[in-house]
Amino acid sequence: MTSNTIEWSRIAALVADGVGVTRGDKVSVFVTDSSAMDAVAGFVDECWRRGAVPQVVSTDERFDESALRWADSSVLEQAPPLEVAAMEWSDVHVSFRAMTSPVVDADPARIAAHRHGRGIVSTLRWQNTRWALVRVPTPTWAAETGLDYGRLLAEWAASFDADWSEAAERMGALCDRLARTRTVVIEDEWGRLELPVAGRRWVAFSGEANWPDGEIATAPVEHGVSGTIRFPGVFYFAGVRVRDLELTFENGQVVRETASEGLELVTRLLDTDAGARRVGELGIGTNAALATQTGDLLIDEKILGTVHIALGRAYPQCGGVNESALHWDIVKDLRPTAGSGSLAVDGEWLIRDGVVQQALADASVARPLDA
Repeated sequence: MTSNTIEWSRIAALVADGVGVTRGDKVSVFVTDSSAMDAVAGFVDECWRRGAVPQVVSTDERFDESALRWADSSVLEQAPPLEVAAMEWSDVHVSFRAMTSPVVDADPARIAAHRHGRGIVSTLRWQNTRWALVRVPTPTWAAETGLDYGRLLAEWAASFDADWSEAAERMGALCDRLARTRTVVIEDEWGRLELPVAGRRWVAFSGEANWPDGEIATAPVEHGVSGTIRFPGVFYFAGVRVRDLELTFENGQVVRETASEGLELVTRLLDTDAGARRVGELGIGTNAALATQTGDLLIDEKILGTVHIALGRAYPQCGGVNESALHWDIVKDLRPTAGSGSLAVDGEWLIRDGVVQQALADASVARPLDA
């Protein structure tokens, strides 16, 4: 499959439906690379068709490299003013984020400062707009990570193929069950992490805020997370490769972090502010069409058979109160191909030794590409 074979108008309509674009809406659209322009063009056309007013802002990530090279850290820590203005103007915001080169050559301290400024914009997006992020695969990402671009794009396109209204009902039913849960446990040969969730709401992300979509999530009790979790293998964040990350929690806070690569950035991010060392989100992937772990967190967190935590800012709709400029999703693959792990809620298995159990399978969306 190639980008030219994607039905961008169909995807644009799904994204517009998810954020509820309607006549009179002011819609800010960010694009991070020209390789995502076909997706942007389809969405902009759909906005105008519906009577909305879209405005496109180039937030091309190649310009970030210049900022990271030359700008003072005090400038990097600030929110880009045009992006702030866009969030204040908008009723709706959609960001098309192309998967460009996964590695940026810059000082981790400066990268962390830059992420702080971006985090301010993210907070405004959450507070002020109906929003969505759309992650778009590219040949560049596939080539630099050793993945097959045709396969990556085919899984991505198939991940949109769900009856999202029906999926929302099934995912919502599982969320209702989990609302009675007190403790979630993630464990494998590397360690065990306990996350108290009593009194917190579980939310289904089913064709609204993130594309590819398909996850359920909650906000763990901020001071109760304890134990150790390891994320074996490689993933990328803010242009830095992180390998074999391990986090140990006591009383809800990360008290020790180790990694065989990327540790300086990890520590810098965890020191962003008072809330950055706490878990703001616990999420479970439900999209069966996604199978290839890409190293990109926005895609990998939706894969059925994975679980993720986000350090920093919590979702208020889940009852979370943790505040931070950071919201860093980190994905743990529990499938046999990654060594097998387990996920249990009050002793009931959702994933056991890498095998997705029926309760979670019943809430999955889309279909496996090879089905």
